[in-house]
Amino acid sequence: MSVIHVDDPDFRVCQISFDVLLEIQMEAEERGWATRWTSAEALRGQVKEGPGLLQAMMREERGGVVRSYRCLLLFSAVDGGDAGGVVTIDLDPARFESLDRLDRDPDVRKALTRMFSLAAGGISMVSKR
Repeated sequence: MSVIHVDDPDFRVCQISFDVLLEIQMEAEERGWATRWTSAEALRGQVKEGPGLLQAMMREERGGVVRSYRCLLLFSAVDGGDAGGVVTIDLDPARFESLDRLDRDPDVRKALTRMFSLAAGGISMVSKR
């Protein structure tokens, strides 16, 4: 897998609906990809219905053809109150290309990239001193 950088043509941040996430999960199950939930029911048990944010992170190529995109998914957690979670999930290239981008503006792209970086590293509410 090769890393997708913020200036890469394959870099994108997209907002996806819960229904699209379920479709992505089902596609990953059909293809036997390991980077997914164990089942759609497991996904429903962790992810609150509503939109999520997806950021392209890596691409898997074989013979010069992209086989899949590994993305970070930021979502609201079912049992988390206002808390959320971040996971990786693999997408089919056709699905990836079909998603609407949020990151067309360079400043927005940088801000969203920083947000995903912080989320993946762990965010906690802190008290000011």
